[in-house]
Amino acid sequence: MLIVERIVVGPLMSNSYLVFDPVLKEGILIDAGDESEKILKNIERNNVEVKAIYATHGHFDHILAVGDLKEYLGCKFYIHKDDLEILGNAVTNYKEIVGGECPEPPKPDDYVEDGDKIIIGSSKIEVLHTPGHTAGSVSYVLDGSVFTGDTLFAGAIGRYDLPGGSLELLLKSLNEKILILPENYSVYPGHGPSTTIGVEKFHNPFIGVRGLYRRDK
Repeated sequence: MLIVERIVVGPLMSNSYLVFDPVLKEGILIDAGDESEKILKNIERNNVEVKAIYATHGHFDHILAVGDLKEYLGCKFYIHKDDLEILGNAVTNYKEIVGGECPEPPKPDDYVEDGDKIIIGSSKIEVLHTPGHTAGSVSYVLDGSVFTGDTLFAGAIGRYDLPGGSLELLLKSLNEKILILPENYSVYPGHGPSTTIGVEKFHNPFIGVRGLYRRDK
C-alpha cells in the first residue's frame, strides 16, 4: 500500500503529492508546484528517495518547484508532450497572473503517454491521458485512488477556456477515463480537498446526476 501525502504550495494553493512505498522508502512527486523547501522538508521527514517528478499538466502552479527539486534530488522530470508549449510559457503566465518573476522550468527528461506504467516498489501507477483542461493533461491511477490534476475537483471540473482547453475533450476524459473508475476510489485533485469517484458521480454540479453536463441529458 502506497502512502500519499498532500503538500499545499504556492499563491494558487496547488496540491503537490508525495507518493511512496513506506517499506522501501522510495517514491515519486506528482506536481511539484512551488515552495521547493516545503516539499523537500516533507521528503526528508519521511526519509523517501524520490525517483522522479511527474506533472499532471504544464501550468506554472504545478511545475515551479521542479527545477530546484530535480537538481537537489538528482531525479528525472516527466510530462505529456502535448503540454510542452504551456510549459514553455510558464514564466510569462506567472508574470501575467501572479506578478513578478519565477524560474524557467527545466526541459523534461522524457514524456508520459496514455497507458504507461510507473513502478514504485511492488505497486504500479497507470498514466491516463485526460485532455480538456490542457491538451496534455494526464491523470495517475493506482489501486484505490486517482490523481486528477485540474481535470476533476471536489464539486467542480477543470477550466477549459484557457489555451489548449476544450470542454468537449474534458467531458470525454471525465466520462470515459475518470468516472468509470470504482466509486470507492479516492480522487486527489490539483487544488482543494480530496473526494471520491462515487461522490462526484452523484453530487458534482457539472457531471453528477443532476449535473449541468450530465452525459445522458
